[in-house]
Amino acid sequence: MSVTDAREARVAVEAGVDIVDVKNPAEGSLGAPGPSVIGRVREVVPPERPVSAAIGDLPNLPGTAALAALGAARSGAAYVKVGLWGTSTAEGAVALLSAVREAVDGGAVVIAAAYADAERVPGRPLPPGDVVEAARRAGVEGCLLDTAIKDGHGLLEWLTPKALAALVSEGHAAGLEMALAGALRAEDLAMVRATGADVAGVRSAACRDGRRSAPLDADRIRRLRAMCTTDR
Repeated sequence: MSVTDAREARVAVEAGVDIVDVKNPAEGSLGAPGPSVIGRVREVVPPERPVSAAIGDLPNLPGTAALAALGAARSGAAYVKVGLWGTSTAEGAVALLSAVREAVDGGAVVIAAAYADAERVPGRPLPPGDVVEAARRAGVEGCLLDTAIKDGHGLLEWLTPKALAALVSEGHAAGLEMALAGALRAEDLAMVRATGADVAGVRSAACRDGRRSAPLDADRIRRLRAMCTTDR
């Protein structure tokens, strides 16, 4: 469940989310929050519940990514999500992810984030089909498939359930944790479960009136949480 500050984190925790994910939507799909924001969120989230943080839709600058990741980890993030925006090749992604992994040095789980709609982004970020191999080669722990442009065109408009299931299976075979996000609606959660993904990330579906920029709605979050646990 994505939040922007400690106030939203309290709402998410009270509604029972498993992971509190901090991001700054004003800076992009995986916009990075400031260290103090991460720290304040960590303070209000129970110690046993993990906090994750995006560190940006990153350019192909491994040193910059490494510094951002270290800052997020030291501010309390247990998961660090790396947006592979500025690299279009597996080799570039491996170099960037390796720099992040070395910087956090086991202090946080590193998640390689690719964009399902990479084909419509200028410069063409890493194709989503290449993210598992890049993550495996870099020695990081997981992958996220999200959307780059938040205009209501969600994950399932760019990748079919079959393609998603194949990527999840490939990731699991490589020992990676796999997460899916990108304008997921309540009715999409059954499909996410069917792919075998470990995590479903939501924001819009948990907000009042289904608008990403609206306040979080605790009742919506509880309903979404129930859908994720039904029959398990």
